Amino acid sequence: MKKGDIIETTITDLAFGGRGLTRIDGMAVFVDPAVPGDHVRARIVKKRKSYAEARVMEIITPSTDRVPAPCPYTGWCGGCKSQFLDYDRQLAYKQRQVADTLIHIGSLPDIPVHPVIPSEKKFGYRNKMEFSCSDRRWLLPEEMAAADPVDAGFALGLHVPGTFYKVLDIDACLLMPALGNQIMSTVRNFIKKSHRPVYGLRSHQGFWRFLMLRHTVAADQWMVNIVTAEEDRPVVQPLADALRADFPQVAAVVNNITSRKAGIALGEYEIQLGGNAAIIDRIGRRDFSISANSFFQTNTRGAEALYRVVEKYAALDGSESILDLYCGAGTIALTLAPSARSVIGIEISAAAIADADQNSRLNNIDNCRFIQGDIRDRLPGLDVAPDLMVIDPPRAGMHKDVVKQVLSLAPGRIVYVSCNPATLARDLEMMADVYEVREVQPVDMFPHTWHIEAVARLIKR
Repeated sequence: MKKGDIIETTITDLAFGGRGLTRIDGMAVFVDPAVPGDHVRARIVKKRKSYAEARVMEIITPSTDRVPAPCPYTGWCGGCKSQFLDYDRQLAYKQRQVADTLIHIGSLPDIPVHPVIPSEKKFGYRNKMEFSCSDRRWLLPEEMAAADPVDAGFALGLHVPGTFYKVLDIDACLLMPALGNQIMSTVRNFIKKSHRPVYGLRSHQGFWRFLMLRHTVAADQWMVNIVTAEEDRPVVQPLADALRADFPQVAAVVNNITSRKAGIALGEYEIQLGGNAAIIDRIGRRDFSISANSFFQTNTRGAEALYRVVEKYAALDGSESILDLYCGAGTIALTLAPSARSVIGIEISAAAIADADQNSRLNNIDNCRFIQGDIRDRLPGLDVAPDLMVIDPPRAGMHKDVVKQVLSLAPGRIVYVSCNPATLARDLEMMADVYEVREVQPVDMFPHTWHIEAVARLIKR
């Protein structure tokens, strides 16, 4: 078997990341996009000593788990890869993914992993979307084969997976509420008619860089963040005015300016173009102020389900002192605070700590204290003996020095919130001599993707 070969095979399993798995002469072949039960014809696109990767050319016989995908970009766009898999089957595979990872990475074979709590909405659930501008549009196969040539000199959309310069010009993304697509269309038309060029992802020349849309479920309001390479208010202000006039739900329009080459929609500074500087959303009984660059869970309803699990596992009686590591904008801390004696949150991001302080004032909560800094530096200096520790790290999980500090503090209970089963399993294994993992509850906040949140309940042995 070599690169370029055509194979015909039946998919037997689903690998981590959502790729179909089959075996040819004993070698693992990861096939994309495919699900167990599909009988396919595929082309080998990568060959290594121990495995190969293939791309589906034709589905000869579809799996009974396969459903029609409503998005024309599925399989090409990096946003959601598994629309063609029945949602109940997505949940079953995600539960198995968490359980298998605990066994194979964490050497924790007997942990109860509950069925996944599903997302309330299967589409239209994302409250934040980032779209890239590019001076080069990546064409779909049918566009390349079209009789009339397609203009490939402009794109506003999403990246093809694994690339920084391939951008699909999309008409709509089904993961955000429908009005967001109308807003995106208005922005696209304005940019194309403007006299300023879109940004070249290879040349690093151009003006228009990103469009970020944020939406609040509670008030059905939108924030539009236009990211440009330099400041030119006479150019962007008419766009802001048009958006505010055409869409009453647009409560805030801002312009972030960045000259950095990195493909990140984060400005070096910000100009307010219209409406408010922030929008307000609600999770459970708490309100949260969201600015353009705030961290906020991208599935508001999913976050409510996640935090209900955290509250359940915390089992507070009002007497507890809580330490919240990687507290972000304070969403978990402020959720637990009314049922606790005190909460201390630690977070490295100064902007997130500012948001946490503001959200504390917004909700009239006075038993929370937030500390900015690296946990490795801040934790040793704290004169606190927490009854409960909440740990919600980034995808990379906890630094080994933080794990040592957690074990040194040795609270009676830990609630660990993870967005990455692999690092969850690794961290739980490092704490296994001191803490027993009683149960894990996965929560699906990202339907049609292979991301999964999981909450673990730990009790000191």
